[in-house]
Amino acid sequence: MAKVIGVKFKNTVKTYYFAPAAENEEYLENDGVIVETAKGVEFGTVVFGTKEIADNDISHPLKPVIRKATEKDVKQMRDNEKKIPEALAFANEKIRESDLDMKLIGAEFSFDGKKLTFFFSSEKRVDFRELVKTLAGRFHTRIELRQVGIRDETKILGGIAPCGRTCCCASCMTDFGKVTIKMAKNQGLHLNPAKISGLCGRLMCCLEYENDYYAEVYGKMPKVGGTVKTPEGEGTVVSNDMLKLVSKVKITKNDGSEVYKDFHVDRLEFKRRPQEEKAAENGNGSDKAACAGKCKKCKKHGKNKSGGQDNRADGDADGANGGADSDYDGELSEELEKTPD
Repeated sequence: MAKVIGVKFKNTVKTYYFAPAAENEEYLENDGVIVETAKGVEFGTVVFGTKEIADNDISHPLKPVIRKATEKDVKQMRDNEKKIPEALAFANEKIRESDLDMKLIGAEFSFDGKKLTFFFSSEKRVDFRELVKTLAGRFHTRIELRQVGIRDETKILGGIAPCGRTCCCASCMTDFGKVTIKMAKNQGLHLNPAKISGLCGRLMCCLEYENDYYAEVYGKMPKVGGTVKTPEGEGTVVSNDMLKLVSKVKITKNDGSEVYKDFHVDRLEFKRRPQEEKAAENGNGSDKAACAGKCKKCKKHGKNKSGGQDNRADGDADGANGGADSDYDGELSEELEKTPD
């Protein structure tokens, strides 16, 4: 067991672990602290005070907290934030003058003011060497331009999702998960991009949250449009309620009239899906189980551990979406060719 404190940084959701500066040092929630990270010295906010964490959940050696933030540190952090609007305005002006195909998203000063990072998005690679020279001459500090993906752009800017809440990536998600069109199909959603896409234009991250349940239930439910036998005769499945395990069935009577009735799946007789097909719909379950014992962090089946060590973010905004974005464009467009609006 190791004693750690949890620290968050501006514009991040993930909690990072640091060793207390001293054995008896007390840290309270929302206290400011100065810590050393992969990006240099930074100002962070305490999420939780000193507590013990299992060694398996952290990376050693832990970097210690340099000190608690003083009034001077807080003033320096606020002064850095006040410079950002001016930096963005100047950079945008030079981007327009240079006719560069890039969209500036945000900027960030390092705590000591020795580095200024600009975040931008673009559909292609951009030669910004002259822009860097211009910015360095204007701000007299080290300049870094970091290109981010479409999902990371939404994470940085934030926004209100279709559900009416703040986007998950900007409020509660520590890492981007792999989201596929199969998850939408498991939930019985209509494959309309406007309905299953987030603000970034990619598949909504929340499709992954309950996918294990829906993948399991999907294998137990009859296909919509399929024929089933009910206690009142043979009928056609009109819709499925995945939560109640109830199917709405259209039954044609002998006199030609049609009635619609709800039946629990246990009261229906229909051709069940093969067990191996269920496993495939459940995300290659057997393959995943076999892999679990061999690798601690598998790109195909596993995820990064939550909580974070002190190696904050050259990769936080860079390519954090991994391969999740690429699944959307080709796979969804292929499905839409087969599915009417």
